[in-house]
Amino acid sequence: MSHRDDTLYLGHMFDAGRWIQQRLVAVTKDQFDSNMDLRLAVTHQLQVIGEAARCVSETARQASPGIPWRLITGMRHRIVHDYVNVDFETVWSTATQDIPPLVAELAKLIPIEPS
Repeated sequence: MSHRDDTLYLGHMFDAGRWIQQRLVAVTKDQFDSNMDLRLAVTHQLQVIGEAARCVSETARQASPGIPWRLITGMRHRIVHDYVNVDFETVWSTATQDIPPLVAELAKLIPIEPS
């Protein structure tokens, strides 16, 4: 896979992570628990992150050991293949605790586009 393809998928991961951060900035756990649309939307964005991570080349993954590639793709696998048993406690903790450091790591890898 080319560097360009990796950048595309890293960008998808970054965009989905930022989407999650922006939607949850002022949301409490109780609000999240009571809003099925938000829960499903965040779960979908985690799925997007996992699918994009799955498409990143092994070379790029090895060059970014600060990103938990296996955990990310494993979560995507659980969401897609065991969708009736999605644990929204795990979705919440992932979205609020794991996504901010992931976005920060991805920001280091994404080239800045000229405006």
